[in-house]
Amino acid sequence: MLNRTVLTLALSIALAACSSTPDRSSSLDQARAHYQAAQNDPQVLSLAPNELRRAGESLELAERAFKDREQRKNVDHLAYMADQRVTIAKATASSQAAQKITQGAAAERDQMLLQQRTAQVDNAKQQLQASEQDNMQMSQELDRADANARFDQQRIEQSDARADALEIQLIALDAKKADRGMVVTLGDVLFNTGKAQLLPDRSGNMDRLADFFKRYPDRTASIEGYTDSVGTASSNYDLAQRRANAVQAALTDRGVPTDRLSTRSFGPESPTASNETSAGRQLNRRVEIVFAPQSEDVSMK
Repeated sequence: MLNRTVLTLALSIALAACSSTPDRSSSLDQARAHYQAAQNDPQVLSLAPNELRRAGESLELAERAFKDREQRKNVDHLAYMADQRVTIAKATASSQAAQKITQGAAAERDQMLLQQRTAQVDNAKQQLQASEQDNMQMSQELDRADANARFDQQRIEQSDARADALEIQLIALDAKKADRGMVVTLGDVLFNTGKAQLLPDRSGNMDRLADFFKRYPDRTASIEGYTDSVGTASSNYDLAQRRANAVQAALTDRGVPTDRLSTRSFGPESPTASNETSAGRQLNRRVEIVFAPQSEDVSMK
């Protein structure tokens, strides 16, 4: 239809040029020039084809009126209408082009926003994943710490129970704490005067000592013999050594391994009381079982 309109206009323009009629219409000439310029504008052709077609139809009516020698005011009016339709076509094309530019810019902006939001979502996912990993690691560490705490508590409870049992055993033996360890003192009531042979143990101390060694297999002890100052030094050292050996033999007979026991004679050294009295000398005649110090012994007074 547009091609037909263009062909008709071209024929009209040719006929008008060949006519011998001297009359001309400036308004028609202007409308014709504007229409031809619009026809040569690719933007108008592609974006406002309907408006351009209607402008061509209006121009064709003006050309026909001019050819039919209608009144000048009618020709001018039709030419004005055609020129206005050309203006509308050009304005429509410009508006469409601006809209496309705006739409392109909006699409680009939307794409940028989408990319930003996608990046934010990806970043949030990464942070969430890292947080979950941290929480998992923290949970594992807490579980390990809790297990260690329970294990330590069990060890403490076992240690406390062992220490309590040890304290009961040592109290039964009347043990005393000293710098060199826990000391159990056996008086000379186990021996006849000047003798090293053990008498029957009515107090049960030897049995309790043997039981203590069996309950605590990591314990070792030094058996130390002491005398009063009566008699010669050599005889006192010899008597103290023989009494220490007798206690060692009694414990060995009760099942205490020999390698956990050692003996030593101090004779009249380190008296616990005055040798000037009978009672003092009796206290000095003794055998001491000295257990090597261990951490469990700290609660003993």
